[in-house]
Amino acid sequence: DTSLAEVNSFSPSMPISPSSMINQYKFEDEPELRDLFITVDDPESHITAIETFITYRVVTKTSRGEFDSSEYEVRRRYQDFLWLKSKLEEAHPTLIIPPLPEKFIMKGMVERFSDEFIETRRKALHKFLNRIADHPTLTFNEDFKIFLTAQAWELSSHKKQGPGLLSRMGQTVRAVASSVRGGVKNRPETFTEMNDYIETFSQKINVLDKIAHRIYKEEREYFNEMKEYGPIHTLWSASEEDIADSLKGVASCIDKCCKATEKRMAGLSENLLPILHEYVLYSEILMGVLKRRDQIQGELDSRVDALANKKTEKDLFSEEIGKLEDKVECANNALKADWDRWKQNMQCDMRSTFTNVAENNLRYYEECLATWESFLASQRVYLHVEEDSEDTP
Repeated sequence: DTSLAEVNSFSPSMPISPSSMINQYKFEDEPELRDLFITVDDPESHITAIETFITYRVVTKTSRGEFDSSEYEVRRRYQDFLWLKSKLEEAHPTLIIPPLPEKFIMKGMVERFSDEFIETRRKALHKFLNRIADHPTLTFNEDFKIFLTAQAWELSSHKKQGPGLLSRMGQTVRAVASSVRGGVKNRPETFTEMNDYIETFSQKINVLDKIAHRIYKEEREYFNEMKEYGPIHTLWSASEEDIADSLKGVASCIDKCCKATEKRMAGLSENLLPILHEYVLYSEILMGVLKRRDQIQGELDSRVDALANKKTEKDLFSEEIGKLEDKVECANNALKADWDRWKQNMQCDMRSTFTNVAENNLRYYEECLATWESFLASQRVYLHVEEDSEDTP
């Protein structure tokens, strides 16, 4: 079901077993059918007189015939990933290009070049390349192949072969001119529904992202406060001989709960927060894709209007309109197919993410509950032993 209501709620009816539910959703690209495997790892710092930056090792293994070798290993920096994304957007303006992490991802939560920041970015870059590799069209892009296989100097040389400044300015001027012409007159209803859908989706995913960050912040504050209580009870036990063992037991329980809380925080920062933020970025990308489709449609509409007002050069205009009609049809078909694929991925990601969060929360509360129940049971036994010893003459 791809209705707007389902995604708006983010709460589809769930089977008894969350794991069995996730297994119901399969994709066309099963692992055994894949012929391109990419790994991003081994971050390395580089310090020069001008700048400090990180490079990542990109290892590619493939059985495709268009590759000269079955395995490649190159190093890439963040700017190289940005270049690849811009080239994919340029070549496929109405396809949904996966998002990259921002220049300063999770600003305010981690420091730039810290181990946590670098690992968060590495995972995001790894996902970015593998989403492209799994895409039925983007995976065969020539710039993507060059990114995976070319050595640093070769990639640098290839980048210089891009369009010049004047060409890029011309593209920008045309895009701006197209965007300010007003609303598209002949936009199909399908794309109006897409636009409404993504506006609602964007609002809700941004709210979810903010709530998740607030939960994480409150959890960290709780964790920092709880860390202080264990040592306090241990120090207290030194001055209270009668209840020293009980106080040490409380300190031990607090310590175990503290470790469980830290583990749950790690789950939030590694699984929930990146997924939600990725789809915040996706919502922005989708709005851009829909605008680019409307620009193509607007260009066709303007030519049709011009043809209606001109009595001469009809043959020339008719030929140009025919080409634009083909371009619009290709753009529409590409976006429709990518839209369905994106929704399927998004719904599966949301289900698995929130199911994992729920399961992690259950494990956390069960662990903490078992810790305190075990402690209380030991105290009851201790009290019974004391009472029996007092009754004995």
